[in-house]
Order: sequence, then C-alpha cells, then structure tokens
Amino acid sequence: MGKALFVTGTGTDVGKTYVTGLIVKKLQDAGLDAGYYKAALSGAEPDGRGHLIPGDAVWVKQVAGLTDPLENLVTYVYQEAVSPHLAARHTGVPVELERIRTDFARAGAGHEYLTMEGSGGILCPLRWDARQHLLLEDMIRELGLGCVIVADAGLGTINSTVLTVEYLRHRDIPVRGIFFNHWRPGDPMQEDNRAMVEQLTKVPVLACIRKNDAELNIKIEKLKEMYQ
Repeated sequence: MGKALFVTGTGTDVGKTYVTGLIVKKLQDAGLDAGYYKAALSGAEPDGRGHLIPGDAVWVKQVAGLTDPLENLVTYVYQEAVSPHLAARHTGVPVELERIRTDFARAGAGHEYLTMEGSGGILCPLRWDARQHLLLEDMIRELGLGCVIVADAGLGTINSTVLTVEYLRHRDIPVRGIFFNHWRPGDPMQEDNRAMVEQLTKVPVLACIRKNDAELNIKIEKLKEMYQ
C-alpha cells in the first residue's frame, strides 16, 4: 500500500469530484503512479442494460487517464440521488465497513498515491439502520487517512469551511489543506474569503480552481506532501 489522502467537501455540489479529478491528473502528469477510490456513490445513471454508471468515477478515470477497471474504483453504486444511507435502505444493500476496507486496500495496492473521494460533506451518513450507525468520519478514521477539503469560493464559504475544519479536528482527523473551487480571480469577496479562512483555521488554501480549469495550479512537491 502506498500513500493515501481523503478528499471531502463542505457540502454537496461544491465540485469535489471535479477537483479530485484534477488532483489525480496532476499526479499522473508528473509521472507518478496515481489511483482513485470512492466507497459509495449515489445518483448513478442506468446504462439501459441493467447496470449503473458511476459518473464520478468515470469522470476521474477519463480526466486522469487511469487504466484501472471501473469496477475497482467504487464499491457501492446507488441510482437514487440521496445520501448513501438512505439509498442503501431503499435497495437493501447496506454499506459494510469491512468490504470498504478490503476494496480500499486493493485500490491502493497497485498505486504509489491513492486519492479517496468522499460522499457529500463530512457528516454524510453511509449507513444508519438497526445493525450499525456509520458516518463518513468513521470510515476515514478506520482507514487512518488525513483530509483535504474542497470548498466553494463564494458567499458563505467562511462559515462552512471553518465549521468543516473544526469538526475534523474535533474528531482527530488531520486536515492538510483546502481547495477553493469556482474561483473568480480578482473578486474582492473571494479574495477576502480565502484570507479569512486561512486566518481562522491556520490551514492553507492550496489552490484556487476556476471554472473549466484543466490543470491544478499547485506545485507537485506540495501536493505530494498531503499524502501519508
């Protein structure tokens, strides 16, 4: 098993998958052996042949040029676009931590740098039934991972980003950096958001990603430092 890093977001629709793809691509473009893994994915589209297309994994695989089979990149794929715990309840296929641990180890065994993407924000429930209560944070701690956070650069991000950082710290999960997505260079509010988040959390904003950016503006040595 090589080094690994977990990517979480401040919430849904902040562009976590987009940024994750750029992270994996950056490592690949630098000649490093990079891989990707996601435990549970909701909102998958049917392909008309009885299979579900795990869109997040498909995009990362394509943008980063990964050769891993698609079925090795995601363990649980649900069609309903709801939290994994609810989708699992409706389908009768609950998330099993032991299976995630096994698949995570398999995904990482063939790569020097494994990037694991979360589902939704840090408080996303993966399983909530009579047998077990499992939150995203439980999985992160079980796998012994540190985190980077993807946040929207716009209005409200000071609150959501600082709360996410403080929650992770309270749960003893290392926070290694922040990525600001939907960045507008020169926007006074966004520039202040970045400064305030860094001052309040003491966590660096590693890169700011503009709409349709195809590259991650971060030095490869800095990115490699995030993985342990």
